[in-house]
Amino acid sequence: MKRYLFYLTVFGLSVLTSEAQTGNPYIHDPSTIALCDGRYYTFGTGGGGLVSADGWSWQSGAERPGGGAAPDVLKIGDRYLVIYGATGGGLFGGHNGRILTMWNKTLDPKSPDFHFTEPIEVASSDGMEDCDAIDPSLFLDPTTGRLWVTYGTYFGSIRLIELDPTTGKRMKGNVEKDIAIDCEATDLIWHDGWYYLLGTHGTCCDGVNSTYNIVVGRSRSVEGPYVDNVGRPMLNGGGRMVIAATDRVCGPGHFGRTVIDEGVEVMSCHFEADFDRSGRSVLGIRPLLWRNGWPVAAQRFKGGTMAVQSERRGYSLELAVDFVRIPQERERFWQIDLTKPLEQIPNQSLSDVIQTWPEGNIPVRCSDYMCRPHQLWTITPVAEAGGYLGGPYYKMVIAGTNRALAATADKELTTVPQFTGADEQLWRIEQLTDGTYRIMPKRLSGETALNTCYVLYSAADSTPTLAEYDYKSDNSKWNFERQ
Repeated sequence: MKRYLFYLTVFGLSVLTSEAQTGNPYIHDPSTIALCDGRYYTFGTGGGGLVSADGWSWQSGAERPGGGAAPDVLKIGDRYLVIYGATGGGLFGGHNGRILTMWNKTLDPKSPDFHFTEPIEVASSDGMEDCDAIDPSLFLDPTTGRLWVTYGTYFGSIRLIELDPTTGKRMKGNVEKDIAIDCEATDLIWHDGWYYLLGTHGTCCDGVNSTYNIVVGRSRSVEGPYVDNVGRPMLNGGGRMVIAATDRVCGPGHFGRTVIDEGVEVMSCHFEADFDRSGRSVLGIRPLLWRNGWPVAAQRFKGGTMAVQSERRGYSLELAVDFVRIPQERERFWQIDLTKPLEQIPNQSLSDVIQTWPEGNIPVRCSDYMCRPHQLWTITPVAEAGGYLGGPYYKMVIAGTNRALAATADKELTTVPQFTGADEQLWRIEQLTDGTYRIMPKRLSGETALNTCYVLYSAADSTPTLAEYDYKSDNSKWNFERQ
């Protein structure tokens, strides 16, 4: 996190106006999001942070002593390890920094168990060496159980050190290793046999003029060398783009990864400036996809009018109503009169067919897409319905009507004549790491707990239902074709 910039100067219809979260998501240098006792926490520069009950609406309320900058947090066993930079990055002058760790049993400041241990210094910089001890991040290697920290800024190299995962102290005899340059706010993740080093490139702390963006390299070893998609080492300034400015926000930095489920991942960051919130720095959460072995941030689902198509076969979700033919003067294809003027055949309209539909609940099915009114869905967020990590709940209605898709008590699907906002009519729509989507009712009828298991499922080519999510099966996956 650069504090003094003079060191650097020598898809379609959108129904959401902001890429950030709702509430008061104002933060800079957010830590990776942590879940504690059903609530989400992220810490930022200055000692405080944000908390959310659902992962969508955020408010201030997270607490962290020590001040300083750019913390990170990681749950290890039944405790939370917090790491932060006490100085450095030009913070309060100079680049002599200290990185410290401390533990807590909980992140809830209202809990009787909330008590941070005394901080332990694990790294430092003296202001003269080619490194700046700030912007630390934690990585627990899932293959070995070893705990690593990366730190550093543009003012020097990015370094790697190893900590003891039981104490949070520096491993005895560990020597720091340079692994990258020209970036800061780094983070390590592991995926499919590769270690990925994500770093923030560009300038920060200049509001709507900040050029922050996040890049990545990978290695078969946690100690590197990390190279990008065209073979450039990150030690030489390489890095493949993960996310840059988009829509009405700019300056994404401080990557964090959260795995929600198999094949369901999100990345967190701050956007240096939200154009719709006075250019303030805000928390952003975006779907994280994996393409050809590389992580890339996706746009959050924005809704609109579209066809909903199964990955299983490509058939479209539709009302189970009689097919109404479009009138057309037929010509034998072998007797076409080329002198006859061409006529434009209009699309079938809702008014052409709606009187043929039953008035009560209508089941759904899947069939060949034919650009017909019973196959078009308008999907919009429901502001008062809350959300989940990274998105709001949506309603799905037949375009031009208030007829809404709903889950039934016996885990089937129907459409009701009027959207009422009931939980079984609200849908969680998450993009999967392969680019497809899963669609889940907020709550099943008669159930008290939120639904985290059952998804819209193609039980056969033409038979949609609700069934347990299975990332390995195309039956669980859907696509949207915007109209």
